[in-house]
Amino acid sequence: MTQATATARAPHGLEVKFTPFEGLAPGTAVVEGYASLFGEADQVGDMVAPGAFGTSLQRLAALGRKVKFLWQHDPARPIGVWHEVREDARGLWVSGEILADVAQGAEALALMRAGAIDGLSIGYRTVRAEPSRGTGGRRLLEIDLWEVSLVTFPMLPTARAMLAVPTAAEIMELALAEALSEGSGRDR
Repeated sequence: MTQATATARAPHGLEVKFTPFEGLAPGTAVVEGYASLFGEADQVGDMVAPGAFGTSLQRLAALGRKVKFLWQHDPARPIGVWHEVREDARGLWVSGEILADVAQGAEALALMRAGAIDGLSIGYRTVRAEPSRGTGGRRLLEIDLWEVSLVTFPMLPTARAMLAVPTAAEIMELALAEALSEGSGRDR
């Protein structure tokens, strides 16, 4: 399979050839982490059982829909897109991008970079649960997952997000894309 290439003039006037970057658009940042961890009690004693998200994730995929990426559980403030939401042996793993072109996304990104925000929290409807004797809460057996939010104080203290470190190639491609877009408006 061959990759498409493009030719453009960089701001300094040189002609450059490159493979168009098909990853993140400029103005985005990758966020990843665990939004829920199996078998860990949250602050009200609820614990999520392995497999609790499976039916919901399958249903969303069949409908061609995605789990929403919100700021502080506010449905009026989406800040990004989750590209991967999956269960693994540890919990519910999420990976997506904050859209810095959205005002709240830019603020969230600045707060993450400063270390002020790093919590993840799930918004869901309980489908099936049973009492959890050891915690006084519930053992959540099936969850209808609606959204995963970046939050200040997660109900499950270990549900944390981090900014993914881009590879050297991604940094080069983003820098080139930015330089080309900045240079496209100049007179020649």
